[in-house]
Amino acid sequence: MLRVERVTVRFDGVPALDRATLDVSSGETVTVLGPSGSGKTTLLRVVAGLEAPDEGRVGLDGHDLAGVPPHRRGIGLVFQDHALFPHRNVAENVGFGLRMRGDDPGATAGRVRELLELVGLTGFDRRSVGTLSGGEQQRVALARALAPEPRLLLLDEPLGSLDRRLRDRLLDDLARLLEGLAVSALYVTHDHTEAFTLGDRVAVMRRGRVVQVATPDELWARPVDDDTARFLGMPNVDDTEIVRPEGVTVRPAAKNGDGTVETAVRVGPLVRLRVRLDDGRVLEAAMASLDHPRPGDRVDVEVDPQGIVRLR
Repeated sequence: MLRVERVTVRFDGVPALDRATLDVSSGETVTVLGPSGSGKTTLLRVVAGLEAPDEGRVGLDGHDLAGVPPHRRGIGLVFQDHALFPHRNVAENVGFGLRMRGDDPGATAGRVRELLELVGLTGFDRRSVGTLSGGEQQRVALARALAPEPRLLLLDEPLGSLDRRLRDRLLDDLARLLEGLAVSALYVTHDHTEAFTLGDRVAVMRRGRVVQVATPDELWARPVDDDTARFLGMPNVDDTEIVRPEGVTVRPAAKNGDGTVETAVRVGPLVRLRVRLDDGRVLEAAMASLDHPRPGDRVDVEVDPQGIVRLR
């Protein structure tokens, strides 16, 4: 389907992408995860044809896209800022690409109705986009991108401007949509939850390179290096091994205990515990319990060997 091969892009001599390689199979969603400045958006712009690579190639369905303009690539784009036309109503925004392509007006109207139903906006046809909420505008942007039945859908942090509650709701909706449509998609985000929820595979980027591509479970079970582990939220890392937080069991001390709880912070259904062991080491644990040790408590600590990843 999509093949990005050793693509390099330089800005003022500095590589924003450095021999980046990635593929997306037919019907697959690959999420691209990385911090700001890692090259995620530049990668997306190269695939879309908005940025020309200095080196490497991009292929779609076996065809080299070099020299193919964005509107000829058969690619749908959804951006964080929606990029809707403020002077057009919802139906006109969704059907814009079809009209520009010269599709029959009746067929265009039918396709617009179909997509508005798909994204949960039936009856919004004549609404001004300026009257819509952020979440509704994002649904319109998604419907517009899907209208021409693209071969590939590119999404650049489409939920990034939304508040957490709305983002969580739309994330569930988007996951169902992508699964139901079976469209190939490349989804850029810096948010771990989005990447793990939507991605059949997750591509981790760092300093312009794709450093690891794996399923969410594989990525969490075996990050490629200590930097990737820390980025994914695994604090128990040294030069030779990673101890995943869920592999650390913390219990109230039966006698003297192994260490003392320094912090206990609830993050949704989980409590993150930071424990300083008597030998000087510090471990973080994740536990799902209302009844948990508090800061200052003495505790026993046990590490499950299955929760250890050897790096060397």
